[in-house]
Amino acid sequence: DRLWLTVPLAYGFAARVLTGPTLSPLGQLATRLVVPRLGGDPRPVSGAPKRLAQGMGLALSSTALVLGVVLGRRRAARLVLTVLLGAAGLEAFAGVCLACKLFPLLVRAGLVPDDACPDCANIWDRLHHAEREPRP
Repeated sequence: DRLWLTVPLAYGFAARVLTGPTLSPLGQLATRLVVPRLGGDPRPVSGAPKRLAQGMGLALSSTALVLGVVLGRRRAARLVLTVLLGAAGLEAFAGVCLACKLFPLLVRAGLVPDDACPDCANIWDRLHHAEREPRP
């Protein structure tokens, strides 16, 4: 079985939670090789929502690691990895970051302080303002 691959997967998420792409081999690959070759305009995203996304990836990959490798619950581990793959696929192929959508809701609900991400705290004002601006 290939569930041993959850070890480097969990490490990569942990590295990105702690240091961004600095200590993550996949983060380095993405920032140094893949993104520059794709071209196009950069789409900067606030760090706090991305860190939440990496934390969610860490939680899911670590859960799969414990379930599959430690406890031998391979089917449960694969189910957790399927959820992780679905979320990663949404971001990779559709540009939809689930954690980035969730973060402003957490701010609005008061579960995350406004100063954690000033851009996120004002998302509702920005959306309202964007609806009023004429499109080119």
